[in-house]
Amino acid sequence: MGTVLLLIIYLAFISLGLPDSLLGAAWPVMRPDLGAPLGTAGLLSLTVSVGTILSSLASGAVIERFGTGRVTLISCLMTATALLGYSYAPSVAWLIICAIPLGLGAGSVDAALNHYVATHYKAHHMSWLHSFWGVGATTGPVIMAAFLSRDGDWRHGYLTVALIQFSLVVLLFVTLRLWDRQAATESADSPTVQPEAEAAVQNGGSRTANGLTYALGSFLFYCGVELTVGLWGSSYLVNVKGLLVGDAARWVSLYYAGITIGRFVTGFATFKVSNRHLIRAGQMTALAGTLLLLLPLPTGFALAGFLITGLGLAPIYPSMLHETPVRFGEKHAQRIMGYQMAVAYVGSTLMPPLLGLLAGFWSIGLFPLYVALSAAAMLLCTEWLNVILAGSSRPRRFRPGHGPSRS
Repeated sequence: MGTVLLLIIYLAFISLGLPDSLLGAAWPVMRPDLGAPLGTAGLLSLTVSVGTILSSLASGAVIERFGTGRVTLISCLMTATALLGYSYAPSVAWLIICAIPLGLGAGSVDAALNHYVATHYKAHHMSWLHSFWGVGATTGPVIMAAFLSRDGDWRHGYLTVALIQFSLVVLLFVTLRLWDRQAATESADSPTVQPEAEAAVQNGGSRTANGLTYALGSFLFYCGVELTVGLWGSSYLVNVKGLLVGDAARWVSLYYAGITIGRFVTGFATFKVSNRHLIRAGQMTALAGTLLLLLPLPTGFALAGFLITGLGLAPIYPSMLHETPVRFGEKHAQRIMGYQMAVAYVGSTLMPPLLGLLAGFWSIGLFPLYVALSAAAMLLCTEWLNVILAGSSRPRRFRPGHGPSRS
């Protein structure tokens, strides 16, 4: 039963990534078709992000009330319906309306599945799941490009992805009882839940609150670095390093490939290395990559910096998510997971535009300094968190890198 649910979650992570990069791929054709201003894409993206943040914050209480299976089902139904609405949208106003359930559904299912995997499966599954998100995020533009190159019809691209999402909805509905049976089994086995974890949180008091602050800071700066490099890296290479647009785009694509491939490799590394060590090694590697961008070295070093930064970022996010029950105890993990996802979306929403604003006043040459400072802040938050948690009574049955897994 646990294996079947895991396969469903893998499929859900692919579908979770499918819509994320559709708008960017389709917007050059959507904009003239709908008669929309260029900046409308930013408004749509912001609407989705706000919905995602709100649903992530509320996810702890919602999942506690309705269960992971039902929340995942309803969330996927919301995103599928929203994408279907995009495919038939007669105006920009319609797109904005559809962006609301798209964001709300994405935030809930993201928080729900990340918590479920962190609680029930070992660390390698978390890394591989986020690699599968990358597969979905890569496949979405490929689907859209196929329709755009054939007849220029972006609506068919959105319709195809919507139908894929509805297929997942049907699968989730058919297998909904598996989630209920798993929940019943866990309830019967509840005495085996690590009580030391809860005692450590209760006894930690203010230490736990301070630790949560630094944990949230780590998520904020992580997403800030990842999205800032992806959004502004090409502009930096073209305007500062003098690369051709096509060459710059290829190097940024290698940066994303480094993240995706790195997460596959990290999945195997978790068999021997703890989450804490993977997080620290990844953050130090990412910082080293950003420093290569910052130093006045030949262009080849900057290109290597992009790849090293991507490889360094690869283990950080899934390892931090999987470490949540270890850091804060199972009783609090679901709500804290929602907070972490919300702050992560805040970082991805606000930090890349902030660099754009600063570059407007100065120049895009600020890019390497901005990402290097963000990477350093991420590392500092994590190390302070480790110091705080080391001062409280950590549970011994939780071994870093290994949740209370049955699979």
